[in-house]
Amino acid sequence: MKILAALSGVAGLAAMLCASVPSHATNVLARTAAGFDEGVHARFDSRSGQTHVTGRTSSDQCFFLTLPQEWRAAMAGMETRLKSASSETELTVNLRSSRELRGMPQADLASRDAALLQQDYENLLGRPAQSVSLASLTSQATRWSATWIDANLPSGPMTIETFIVPLSDYGVLELSFTNVAAKEEYEDLVRGLLAGLELRHGGGCWDRVAF
Repeated sequence: MKILAALSGVAGLAAMLCASVPSHATNVLARTAAGFDEGVHARFDSRSGQTHVTGRTSSDQCFFLTLPQEWRAAMAGMETRLKSASSETELTVNLRSSRELRGMPQADLASRDAALLQQDYENLLGRPAQSVSLASLTSQATRWSATWIDANLPSGPMTIETFIVPLSDYGVLELSFTNVAAKEEYEDLVRGLLAGLELRHGGGCWDRVAF
């Protein structure tokens, strides 16, 4: 069963439905976003062999991520994609404003975002998911995943997975990997991503990583 990360590009889903994609994750769905203040930045530290990623989500809040080896940031519409320098693997970082989630009845931002993701995918695929999971992995991140088991899907059974990080009342980050060759590598990337995730508030939120 393929795990498909929630990423940008409706065309990516159309392509997936026309041909089987032999990667652990692939490009699926476009999401609109409010955009990041001052962009998202990535800096490779050759001494530690890690890439430090930071972005400002509002005037007083930043997030920080740490990725193994070298990654490079590029904008893709309203999202930022971080691409591994040594493979085709990408991490998409999407910022969704709380304004987009106001119409959802769920009690918290993560649950609202998960419900909206599921609604959009089911509308796009034209069929309900056979199973859905929403689990808090850390104090900051929630994993949403949904599985479709349908003989009419050319790629066979698939699971779509996104990691949701609430940002106070401003909105949520949606984090998802794509083009990961092996399940073990995917799981290692997810563990490292969540372990290195940090949110910081206040005017000095850039101090942790200098660019």
